Amino acid sequence: MNPSKKIIFPEFIALMALMSSLMALSIDAMLPALPMIGAELHVTEANDVQMIISSLFLGMAFGLMIYGPLSDYFGRKKPLYAGLLLYIVGCLISMEATTFNQMLIGRVIQGMGLAAPRVVSLAMIRDLFEQEAMARVMSFVMMVFILVPALAPALGQLILVFAPWQAIFQLFLILTTMILLWFGMRQPETLPVEKRSQFSFRQLTGAMFEVVKLKSAMGPTLTLGIIFGAFLGYLGASQQIFQGLYGKGNQFALYFGILALAFGGASMLNTKLLKRYGMLQLSKGSLILLSGVSLVFLPVTQLWAGVPPFWMFFAFLACSFFCIAILFGNLNALAMAPLGHIAGIGAAMVGMISTLISAGLGQYIGHLYDHTVLPLVTSFAVLSLLSLFILSQTTRQPRLLKPA
Repeated sequence: MNPSKKIIFPEFIALMALMSSLMALSIDAMLPALPMIGAELHVTEANDVQMIISSLFLGMAFGLMIYGPLSDYFGRKKPLYAGLLLYIVGCLISMEATTFNQMLIGRVIQGMGLAAPRVVSLAMIRDLFEQEAMARVMSFVMMVFILVPALAPALGQLILVFAPWQAIFQLFLILTTMILLWFGMRQPETLPVEKRSQFSFRQLTGAMFEVVKLKSAMGPTLTLGIIFGAFLGYLGASQQIFQGLYGKGNQFALYFGILALAFGGASMLNTKLLKRYGMLQLSKGSLILLSGVSLVFLPVTQLWAGVPPFWMFFAFLACSFFCIAILFGNLNALAMAPLGHIAGIGAAMVGMISTLISAGLGQYIGHLYDHTVLPLVTSFAVLSLLSLFILSQTTRQPRLLKPA
C-alpha cells in the first residue's frame, strides 16, 4: 500500500475504522434510549421500537446501490462527502421528530447516508489490497472498530443522565463533522482517473448481473446476510432482554460492552490464523462451531422454559459473537475477492444484498421476542446451519482455499 506520503498505514486503518464505526455508533448508542423514545413518541407495542434499529439498515441497503456506481465513476471521495451530508440531514430530522413515523423517516435517511462510508471504506481497501491481505486489513479495521460498540451503549446511557435523547443525535453530528474534515484533509483518492468506469445503465445492470451470477461472490454474500440477520435479531431485542427479562438495568451497557469485546478478541486472533488457514477454511470452521454451540444450547434453553440462567445465556452469546466476528471480515473479503475490476459496484451489491437479508431477518427475529430467549437461540441454530450449507455449496475454488 502506498496511496500517498500524506497518510500512513495505522492512520489509514484508524480512518477506515472510524468511518465504519459511525454505523455501529448510530445503532448501539441509541439502545439505552429506545424506551424513552418509544414513550415520548407514543409507541404502544414494545417490539415496534426495534424499528428504530432496523429502519437504519433498510435505508442503507438501498443507499448502497447509489454510492457503488458513483464511487466507480467519480472516485471514492466525492460520494463519501455526499453520503455524510445526507446522514447529517437524517440526524436533524430524527432529532426534531414529534411522531414515530418522522423518527423512522429520519433513520431511513441516516441509513442511506451511512451507505457511503460502508461502500467507500470497503472499495478503498479493495483498491489497495487483495485476498488474504484484504482480510487481514479488515481484521485490523475490526479491532479498532470494536471499541465503538463496546463503549457506545455506556456513552448513550451517560448522555441520558445529563440530557434528553436528542443529545445523542448531536453527538452523531459532531463525529460526522470530524470524519468529513479528517477524510478531506488526509486521505488521498485511491481510484485513479484512468481506472474509473463510465457510468451507463447498461454497464451498471451488466455488472450487477455479473455479481449475482458469480457463485464465489454470492455464496459469501448470502452467508453474511443470513448470519448478520441473526445478530440483528439479538441487537433489536437486546435492551428488552437485558433490562426487561433479566433485570440488569444500568448494567446493560456493561454486559453489552463485554460482549462487544468478544468481537475484538476474535479479530485479533483472525489476523494470525489467516496466514495458516485462509479465510474460507476459517469461515467454515466458525460456522461449524457456531452451529454446534447453538444446537447444544437450544435444548438447554427449552429445559429452562426459554429463560436459562443469565450466566449461561451470556456465555452462549460470547461464544456466538466470537464466531460471528471471524465470519464478518472473512466473508466480506471472500465476496469481494473476485470483484476487483468492479470494486465499487461489487461492494454495493454485496452490501445491499446482505443488508436487505439481514434487516428482514433481524426485524422478524426481533418481533418474535416473547419474554424468553428461545426465538433468538433457535434462530442462531437454524441460520448458522443454513449458512454453512450455502457457503459449502458455493465456494470451492482452489484459489480461495489456499492462504496467501
